[in-house]
Amino acid sequence: MRMMPISQCQPGMRLAKSIFSDEGIVLLAEGVELTGAFIRRLHEHGFRYLYVQDPRFDDVRIPEPISEATRRKALNAVRNAFREFAEQPGRRRAYSYPYIARDIREAVDMIIDDLYRSEDAMIMLMNLQTVDHYLYTHSVNVCVYGTILGIARGYTREELFTFSMGALLHDIGKTQISMDVLLKPGKLTKEEFEVMKRHTERGFYLLKDEPGIPLLAAHCALQHHERLDGSGYPRGLRGDEIHEYAKLIGIVDSYDAMTSYRVYRDPMLPHEAVEHLYAGSGTLYDTELLQLFRDKVAIYPIGLTVQLSSGHTAVVVDINAKCAHRPVVRLLTDEEGKPLREPWDLDLSKQLNVTVTKVLFDEEEAERKNSVLV
Repeated sequence: MRMMPISQCQPGMRLAKSIFSDEGIVLLAEGVELTGAFIRRLHEHGFRYLYVQDPRFDDVRIPEPISEATRRKALNAVRNAFREFAEQPGRRRAYSYPYIARDIREAVDMIIDDLYRSEDAMIMLMNLQTVDHYLYTHSVNVCVYGTILGIARGYTREELFTFSMGALLHDIGKTQISMDVLLKPGKLTKEEFEVMKRHTERGFYLLKDEPGIPLLAAHCALQHHERLDGSGYPRGLRGDEIHEYAKLIGIVDSYDAMTSYRVYRDPMLPHEAVEHLYAGSGTLYDTELLQLFRDKVAIYPIGLTVQLSSGHTAVVVDINAKCAHRPVVRLLTDEEGKPLREPWDLDLSKQLNVTVTKVLFDEEEAERKNSVLV
């Protein structure tokens, strides 16, 4: 399979991965032939890339950091928790049965177990094949990405559980924000942004007395928008005043927001989002934690078409866990841009004199770019 911008997808192509609803229901199955109507509807739902079949990449598979069952469990737990808090704002139950915490704790346990079993799990794009509610999927993604970093950071199981729960619930305060502000398809006014910023404090107050939720998880909701230089909110904390858990969640929260489709902008690719994060290294984000993140993120997703410094056009077919920025690629053209009769693989972690110079949409674009250079 290969990853292709939906603008380049044509009727007659076949899906290489099924497309799911946020409840895990298959909407379009693997192998389905794309029609013009399907492509238009997917674009309307916010899809910007699809995995499509290509006989040259039949052997390529996308490793999933968590199982589909775990993802469904986490999405359902988040959806139920968010809906409960939205329907009963500021509630304090007269009974103590912690059913919200029970489902959240079970989901977090499943995520941690999956990632412990997934040796060298990497942060990979998780939004490409799901039609879902952004807030729910964003919460699960931040939890998965954060847990990968927590494991790499050496957190104990107990520390990881609290941290992962804070990551999963970091945006719970948005249930108390007006939908007009939350879903506005454009830039917020100054007044609307002040309303949006309140989700951090409201999340803290929702979680701090909730049975079964660690108090530190509530502080993750409170602090995940704080920044090293004091420019964050709600309290303008600086440096070590911000808990490390919140610093990590702040990084993956920003990354997932940048790589997800929003009504007011298209998603960035991972390498672009990482560059934006690094622009804030030492000022907005902790440099050491940012380096940890960089080492665990698949900067070039499997299936992406790239151009190499050697002049070849290639498609990423595997990720090197120990050297994520130097993937294994399958060459499609020679140095002059002419199609190869038999594509072959090149491991960039072993061919250090060759680098990725550009991300390309498809081979035709690569050939146009090469012709311009000539």
